Amino acid sequence: MGRYVLRRAGQGLFVLWAAFTISFFVLYLLPSDPAALMASGGGEADQVDPALLDALRAQYGLDRPVLVQYADALWHALRLDFGTSYSSGAPATQLVLQALPETLRLTAAALVLAVVAGAGIAIASTFPRAAWLRHALASLPPLGVALPPFWLGLLLLQWFSFQLPVFPAIGNEGAISLVLPAITLAVPASAALAQVLARSLRGTLAEPYVETARAKGASRARVHFGHALRNAAIPALTVLGVLVGGLLGGTVVTETVFSRAGLGRLTVTSVDAQDIPVVQAVVVLSALVFVVVTLVVDLLYPLLDPRIDARQKAVAA
Repeated sequence: MGRYVLRRAGQGLFVLWAAFTISFFVLYLLPSDPAALMASGGGEADQVDPALLDALRAQYGLDRPVLVQYADALWHALRLDFGTSYSSGAPATQLVLQALPETLRLTAAALVLAVVAGAGIAIASTFPRAAWLRHALASLPPLGVALPPFWLGLLLLQWFSFQLPVFPAIGNEGAISLVLPAITLAVPASAALAQVLARSLRGTLAEPYVETARAKGASRARVHFGHALRNAAIPALTVLGVLVGGLLGGTVVTETVFSRAGLGRLTVTSVDAQDIPVVQAVVVLSALVFVVVTLVVDLLYPLLDPRIDARQKAVAA
């Protein structure tokens, strides 16, 4: 297990390096000039004094060859220093850490909703005896996956903020402001989780050991929750690890729709301004979250199915 964790940690470091490298060169290849964007403040770049542009490029090192800029940025990133924001002049790491708590609150709330709703729909679509009810419940996840998050967010705003003023439309004030954004994020995630878990449950319920449990007189609930659900949860756990990254990425749209201060809005404004240090800090943080979550998911597999641990030991031996 120790060697396995070290191997996965090495793979995680490669993912972080790849995320940093790709984001750097993608931002560098954008047609706009960060110095011109800083100097013009979003106005006409051709009206900016060329001397001011040269001074800004020299100040932020934008006049150096791209490979030199990349090597310098990578060296500082290894020390968690992503440079100074082109827009605000504040350290990029500081800006990301300031925006992170609100995004984590939103992501955590959406994750809880997604797990509860997704697992509930999956179980409800496989447990009833009536075939028509199972089919009706099984049709809900594809509908949830097909809903565009921005459209769902606007619809929730129209219904529950404007027509029925129950929840605030914008802002980060209190837990009540999390409700609509969390639902917007959770619906597609819960639908994807429900699809995978329901499919896995249907396959597991057809296994011979489940038929044996039924033959021994186990109740329908015991078969479903005591025997089938634990084994069926492994594919859903894999999907859940991926969904965490998806939820974090989905905050870009959700925080924009609901005008929430967080990593999502910070990313949008930084990309618009071609603020390379801030965007890279966000990208590396998102990649780190994905790496950590997938590692944790891998370590949880043996708790659900001891046979996985046995196979890992056999491979290591």
